Amino acid sequence: MHRIIVALCVIAIGAAGAIAPGVASVGAKTPKVPPIRHVFVINLENTGFDTTFGPSSPAPYLASTLTGKGQLLSQYHAIGHVSLDNYIAQISGQGPSKATQTDCGTYSDFTVTGTADLGQVLGDGCVYPASVKTIADQLTAKHLTWRGYMEDIANSPTEPKTCRHPEIGAGDTTLVARDGDQYATRHDPFVYFHSIIDSPSCNTNVVGLDALSADLAHAKKTPNLVYITPNLCNDGHDAPCVDGQPGGLVSADAFLKQWVPKILASRAFKNDGMLVVTFDEAEIGKDSSDCCGPTPAPNVTQPGLNGPGGGRVGAVVVSQFVKPGTTNATPYNHYSLLCSMEDAFRVPRLGLAGRPGLQCFGKDVYAKA
Repeated sequence: MHRIIVALCVIAIGAAGAIAPGVASVGAKTPKVPPIRHVFVINLENTGFDTTFGPSSPAPYLASTLTGKGQLLSQYHAIGHVSLDNYIAQISGQGPSKATQTDCGTYSDFTVTGTADLGQVLGDGCVYPASVKTIADQLTAKHLTWRGYMEDIANSPTEPKTCRHPEIGAGDTTLVARDGDQYATRHDPFVYFHSIIDSPSCNTNVVGLDALSADLAHAKKTPNLVYITPNLCNDGHDAPCVDGQPGGLVSADAFLKQWVPKILASRAFKNDGMLVVTFDEAEIGKDSSDCCGPTPAPNVTQPGLNGPGGGRVGAVVVSQFVKPGTTNATPYNHYSLLCSMEDAFRVPRLGLAGRPGLQCFGKDVYAKA
């Protein structure tokens, strides 16, 4: 791209003292968390904080209406450039590899050469072995539910309608939007883990966005984790779009204005929900800043390609447990989002979400905890 959230594992310590791949971190202090049982995450693309939330924002619904309903995290940062490593971080706590840092033009298996602290697998590649777990695996093990809603995933006349991804070793043909089919594999992190794609649950859980309305209609049918990825136009990635739409923040804001009210009106959200809207990264080449202290990245020189992080992007958190119309300058990043979701679901922290000193949502975010 160039505009460019396990069963509780037994801790296994290798000869070098490193945690084995996919093992959840233990011992981190969990902040007091309100009874959140449904988390909704929407990721948009490639825009820095000042553009999105500034006075001249092209996204007034996000920058004004939604911030009025919730809390603006003004120091929320992406973890790297370009796209895929950020999505991988959000659901697994794995840091960038050279391949994920460049969006995996070839859908290759991750070749593991060892392990490092905090469950980091060493090596390179795209699709992590089954030993590397995600928040989806954690929820399944705890008999909780999850679904990834991917806009346009079912739009190809030749590819699968669910759990869509290239064959191992093949090139990714979704790196560029196609008229009528603007699904992007690299914005669907679930298909980069063998623990998911090798399971029948991938076909039932990595589905089209059109399934969301029916799932929201009944609280018992709404997954505990609802992870939403718009297509390459509606996430703000392209501008203009292949179908003639304006793209950028204009199309992203229109997407939010269509879907967020449905989420906020749903029984699951009203009962115990939390919505988080953020961006995968800031503009590449403009902002590679990070936050939250130095973060290990054993497989790459710098997570931000030209700097330590993916830039300041901001995030909005909406919930009955969050005071509306507030701004929070606590530093957060995508690993923080993962540990915050894991804390809400009472599961251990995976990978870099368990890094000592990392801030997870606490009383600064939750007005009722």
